[in-house]
Amino acid sequence: MSALRNIKLTIEYDGTLFAGWQRQKRERTVQGELEKALEKLTQEKVNLIAAGRTDSGAHALGQVANFKTKLNLPVEKFFPALNSLLPRDILVKRVEKVSLEFNSRRDAKSKVYRYRILLGQSALHRGYFWPYRFPVNLISVRRATKVILGEHDFSSFCVAKSKKESNICRIKRANWKKSGNFLELEIEGNRFLRSMIRILVGTLLEVGRGKIKPQEFQRILQAKDRRRAGRTAPACGLYLVEVKF
Repeated sequence: MSALRNIKLTIEYDGTLFAGWQRQKRERTVQGELEKALEKLTQEKVNLIAAGRTDSGAHALGQVANFKTKLNLPVEKFFPALNSLLPRDILVKRVEKVSLEFNSRRDAKSKVYRYRILLGQSALHRGYFWPYRFPVNLISVRRATKVILGEHDFSSFCVAKSKKESNICRIKRANWKKSGNFLELEIEGNRFLRSMIRILVGTLLEVGRGKIKPQEFQRILQAKDRRRAGRTAPACGLYLVEVKF
């Protein structure tokens, strides 16, 4: 009998046609499609552990997940074999053998996300950017964004269902870039609450259009009350870029 191995996958996917990452009985999910392909390849029951769960419609450039198997297939052959079984909107970018103790969720030290915005309308980009039709004062947005750096309670920026454990997160960096009509936030933190980045972006853009003053944004953070924050930005603009271990 072959020894048990722990396999780590780095995954890219287009979340447009998925009901999120997490396996669901009646919905098409990223985890569900991957486990179906892995079970066909290994002829074993597979439990895929991901570093994080993405929302319905959100994308990933560098999701990380691991699973254990007794299949004694060399890693270099595992890679093309698995991709040949996957739908076109999922791509496994890397396959690695790791220690049996490795756990993608538990061992993740930080995650990097990007949120992409199109300042205007587009038929082509609508599934991959948030088409935002209002002018944005980026100076005000950047000033307000500095408030979230460091360790804070982000209860104002999560959905009510997240409020089961600590809502304290540590944000290492949060930077805005603008190129033409495209605007992008890149944010790294030790953990993120459900819909946290999307609510942060929705609220920060209300600062940018003058509906919320930059100094009021700090009071929203301190209030620990979701009702004080702005709208939730759509999932289509959100990308899980990298998981750091």
